[in-house]
Amino acid sequence: MEMDEINQFLDEINEDRTVPRNIRTLVQEAKGHLNGKQELPVRINSAISILDEVSNDSNIPIYTRTQIWNIVSMLEVMNERAKA
Repeated sequence: MEMDEINQFLDEINEDRTVPRNIRTLVQEAKGHLNGKQELPVRINSAISILDEVSNDSNIPIYTRTQIWNIVSMLEVMNERAKA
């Protein structure tokens, strides 16, 4: 269920035309990693890495940065559960 929610949040960012194209491209790339075929912790860490890079972009709207931080928090919780 959480993965579906995260994918929805990433789609919302990707469909938001007020978000610069380079950021939407990276968000799509993070989603691709997240839904890849590797082990879950690897996919999550790859997505977190990309989203951290995105959140540091100076062109990102503040509300989008907040969305990304929330997504990263959800992924970190998932990652902790996957390790347990």
